[in-house]
Amino acid sequence: MIWSLSWRNLWRSRRRTLITSASVALGIWMSLTFTGIGMYSYGSMIDNSAAMGMGHVTVEPAGYNDSPSLDKRLTDAVGLRDQIRGVDGVQAAYARITGQAMFATARENRGGIFLAVDTQTEPANHNIFVRSLKEGVIPTNDAEDDGVLIGRELAERLDLKLGRKLVYTVTDANGEIVSEVARVRGIYATGVDEIDAFAVVLPIARLRKLLGYGPSEATVVAVFADTAWDADALVDTVRGVVGAPEREVLGWRKTQSDIASAIAVDWAINRLFQLLLAIVVAAGILNTMLMSVLERRREMGIMLAVGMARSRLFAMVVVQAMMVALVGVILGAIVTTPWYLWMHYSGIDISEYMEGMEVGGVVFEPWIRMTLYGDVIAIIGSTVFGLTILAGLYPAWKAGNVPPVESIRTLA
Repeated sequence: MIWSLSWRNLWRSRRRTLITSASVALGIWMSLTFTGIGMYSYGSMIDNSAAMGMGHVTVEPAGYNDSPSLDKRLTDAVGLRDQIRGVDGVQAAYARITGQAMFATARENRGGIFLAVDTQTEPANHNIFVRSLKEGVIPTNDAEDDGVLIGRELAERLDLKLGRKLVYTVTDANGEIVSEVARVRGIYATGVDEIDAFAVVLPIARLRKLLGYGPSEATVVAVFADTAWDADALVDTVRGVVGAPEREVLGWRKTQSDIASAIAVDWAINRLFQLLLAIVVAAGILNTMLMSVLERRREMGIMLAVGMARSRLFAMVVVQAMMVALVGVILGAIVTTPWYLWMHYSGIDISEYMEGMEVGGVVFEPWIRMTLYGDVIAIIGSTVFGLTILAGLYPAWKAGNVPPVESIRTLA
């Protein structure tokens, strides 16, 4: 009886019910939109940061993250890499050497960083520099190949073109300063001058020879998870497989702390905005439900006078709020689904306005897209549903405390 009566009461004021349900749907749409855009943007930044050298999870010598040095290295990096590749949740793993160097030509010199990789096996999606190749070719990983890949901005500052010589100077495993002559085989351009002016990609086999490293040695093993959000759980899994006192297993939040801090601040602002949005929606629903109760005060007084229990009247209004919430959630799903599909697969290109933007030293992808996961959708939907019911509790309490005789006498 309560359910059928609540459903009938719901549509006695069709316009009010639709407006209230539309408010719930709007709250769901906005919450999913802002969350989805945030998750895509954050995931993209984390992926780009990982592709710049350290991966989502990094296996490195103890203390390397606090004070990087080429004399700290993994003696069996290749073996660790192969072992990690068999771990569930690991998409890929690569042995890499990272460090600082001086790059010079006959006319100019610049300080910067280098990333030494196996250029023949690393795909573009896990190496932002390979992905951003604009001119020339990727150097091979032959120890006799003297080719390097440099950024367009660095090439301009050092007056370099394809085929020209570049001298890079580093400190080897024994603390000695050593130099090597290389030739520019390729030029990349990420669109961010701060990156394109400082990073050089070297073949790992040739650099090992220069540094005095063994054929299996490297400074880090960069591990890539299926998604950026799986990295936290993957840290413990990888640590359980290859953890040892002489090495550390760190997630991107530790190895790329600048981007982690930027994401944390932005995520907090996003959550605050959604909280304010939820309060506004709940206040609107509270107002609508309360008006509905006050308008039906005489009717409710009569129902109580003829013997209806106050608890049943309270339950009727709560059920009515539940039905409003359910209709709103359904409308929200209908509106949000096609919007999400379009935003996920197509998105909005904003490169005209944000070309070359970086956040925390990481390339920011100039697209607005959405990414959502089932647990996130469930949390948002249930939260909005719960807030709608919560907003109906006070009107329900008011309904259950209507004085029957006074209501009939004063409102007759």
